[in-house]
Amino acid sequence: MEYLADTVALVRYFSKNGQIGKRAKQILKDTDRGEHIIYISIISMVEVMYLTDANRIPLNFGDIKKKILNSDNYRIIDLTMEIVEIARTIEGLELHDRLIVATGKFLNIPILTTDHSIENSGIIEVIWK
Repeated sequence: MEYLADTVALVRYFSKNGQIGKRAKQILKDTDRGEHIIYISIISMVEVMYLTDANRIPLNFGDIKKKILNSDNYRIIDLTMEIVEIARTIEGLELHDRLIVATGKFLNIPILTTDHSIENSGIIEVIWK
């Protein structure tokens, strides 16, 4: 199966720091075994870059980038005009969340996130617990 992971899911999984929902964690582990494809919005990569540069998370950006780029099961998806147009239709979320949710809608796949505002929006299927 295919999924979109948000920034928090990536940071918690790669750092092995913080709680991850049972279902989301199993999907991420299965992805490492080659059973799924995880898409990562370039927006999440920008957020990870910012957090690592500011020393706000215990990760190295280069290590994360290398892991993602060297895996067949993690794929970065760029921001496109189609995704921006979908984001324009999304209300009630902050900009980064709108773009990440729009990416999931564009790909027609569920999102791995702990973000309650995304889950409560009902805009996209959320997997975490």
